[in-house]
Amino acid sequence: QVQLVESGGGLVQAGGSLRLSCAVSGRTFSTYAGAWFRQAPGKERELVAAINWRTGNPYYADSVKGRFTISRDNAKNTVYLQMNSLKPEDTAVYHCAFAIWYNPTNVPKDPPQYDYWGQGTQVTVSS
Repeated sequence: QVQLVESGGGLVQAGGSLRLSCAVSGRTFSTYAGAWFRQAPGKERELVAAINWRTGNPYYADSVKGRFTISRDNAKNTVYLQMNSLKPEDTAVYHCAFAIWYNPTNVPKDPPQYDYWGQGTQVTVSS
């Protein structure tokens, strides 16, 4: 059984920083993609950032480029999201997700493509 455990959410003022972590336990995969999605009240879940586990190549939504950084630690089976220069519009529940993914040239971008999900962590940015 695969479990994803997230940590690092909280309340921060605009311009501040937070670091989210997501540790995967249970079954391990030969290759996959890790990602962070977010969902604000009344809005659809959107992809924030994703990383190809084999190559380390990242993908970012336009809204977070230059402010957020996704990274992974292979030895710890953990994916991180460093969020800097946070804005009130970044307020949402952030979910980590993993997909079994064999393509080294890209990452999955749609929620149904992801096989495992974390429970979510709240990020609130005050103005």
